[in-house]
Amino acid sequence: TKAVIICVMDVSGSMTQSIKELAKRFFTLLYLFIQKNYQHTEVVFIRHHTRAAEVDEQEFFYSRETGGTIVSSALQLTAEVIEKRYPQEQYNVYVAQASDGDNWDNDSELCHKLLKSKILPAIQYFAYVEITQGAHQNLWHEYQKLQGEFESEFAMQQVRTSADIYPVFRELFASKVD
Repeated sequence: TKAVIICVMDVSGSMTQSIKELAKRFFTLLYLFIQKNYQHTEVVFIRHHTRAAEVDEQEFFYSRETGGTIVSSALQLTAEVIEKRYPQEQYNVYVAQASDGDNWDNDSELCHKLLKSKILPAIQYFAYVEITQGAHQNLWHEYQKLQGEFESEFAMQQVRTSADIYPVFRELFASKVD
C-alpha cells in the first residue's frame, strides 16, 4: 500500500518560532512513523497564512514568510492535491495540521465545510494539533463539531510544551502505533 502524508502548517504572524518548532517536531515524528509502516511514503508540505502554497521541506520548516490567517486556503489546496494526485483506491492518505488555532472568525465555518465535504470522505485519517498554552481558539471549537460524525477519521489534541509531543502523537495514532 502506498501512503501520503499531507502536512499543513500555519505560518501566520501569531505562530511564533517556538510554536513552529513544536509543529516541526510533531511532523518529524509522524513522518518517521509512516515511513516505518509503509514501503512507499510521499510527503506533501502545505504552509499558509492568508494564502496557502505547496512547498518543499526546507521552505515548510524554515521560511520566514508570515501574514494574517485564513486556514481555508490550506484546506482547499489540500482537497485539490488529494483529488488530483492521490486516489483513494491507490493511496492511504493522512493529513496532519498544526496551528495555534487562530483564524479569521468568518473562515472557521468554511474550514468545517471543506473538511466535512471534501477532505474527510477522501482520506484515512486527519489529525489536528493545536499548539497553544492558553484557551482553545475558534478553529478548535469549529473542528469539535466534526468529532462525533467522523470519529475514526478525525482527531484533535492540544500541545502546550515539547513534553506533550510524544504523548499527543500516541493519543492521535494509538490504534496505528500499538
